[in-house]
Amino acid sequence: MKLTKIIIVVAAAAFGITPFWYIHALSAVDASDNARQMVTIPKGSTVSSIAKALAEKEVIRSPLAFRLYARFHGIAEKMKAGGFVFKKSQDVAQIADVLTRGYGDEVTVTIPEGYTVEDIDALLTEQGLIQSGELVACAKTCDFSAYDFLPKGSGASSRGGRLEGYLFPDTYFVLQGEFEPKAFLERLLTTFRRRVPDALGADMQASGHSLHDVLVMASLVEKETKTDEERPVVAEILWKRLDAGMYLGVDAALRYGLGKPTDTITKDDLESVSVYNLRKVKGLPPGAICNPGLESIKAALHPKGTEYWYYLHDRNGRIHYAVTNDEHNLNRAKYLQ
Repeated sequence: MKLTKIIIVVAAAAFGITPFWYIHALSAVDASDNARQMVTIPKGSTVSSIAKALAEKEVIRSPLAFRLYARFHGIAEKMKAGGFVFKKSQDVAQIADVLTRGYGDEVTVTIPEGYTVEDIDALLTEQGLIQSGELVACAKTCDFSAYDFLPKGSGASSRGGRLEGYLFPDTYFVLQGEFEPKAFLERLLTTFRRRVPDALGADMQASGHSLHDVLVMASLVEKETKTDEERPVVAEILWKRLDAGMYLGVDAALRYGLGKPTDTITKDDLESVSVYNLRKVKGLPPGAICNPGLESIKAALHPKGTEYWYYLHDRNGRIHYAVTNDEHNLNRAKYLQ
């Protein structure tokens, strides 16, 4: 330890700085500020890029002091990539300890729009917070009766149980050693209850649709669109087809029912008898096929009126609309074959 201090003094002198500056630069930015700051460290980051990222979030005083500390303590090459939660009340030693361990006492969990209960389960498993399958099991069997907006019944027909569609996508802070699947699901449901009714307002009642139907439609829109501009147009198309008694033909629903999010859909799949095969069954599926984001929910409630009845995305992800089935078939031949 004494030798380390001597090395620091000598190195500091070589950089034209004083030990007093160095000691101050390693101290907490603000010992009284416990606000969370999320910092993402990409794979392959150097100590310089890590120091820059921390400085940009204002959780360290000096990138130079951080680099010197990492070099002096032999940890410059040991810092891990990932998403970390820091506070301005932490000093450099505490921050460096989190980075070398690869995790802190508190971690962030970001649930993207369009994730299913099974996706969330896989994400939490990857982050080491649960054993695979724990969250899915709880979603289907734990008691969530306090949330009266959830659909009634067991939800056995849905892969994510009654909760699918009602778990609000957002970033959540959790304690590494105190994580409980039920408590986490309750946080997502509580966020839904706080955020969604306010966003929908009185328009929900005026729409003539139930909250459940809006959520199911929003989940289809989430999976069928790539941009916020597309969402209200696709929502309008699907509502019109539904009202006209047409098949919705949303293959994302079939994928959900089959548990094949990415695998190729076969001819047998397309002929399968399932409430999620919207090529064979008219109407909405019995439950949401993912947990939609707020923009998709708003689009389902406020569809944009157009003359279109069909749509498809080409191989580059661009959407093409059509008024008639013949025009739609021409688009298929032009953009998909």
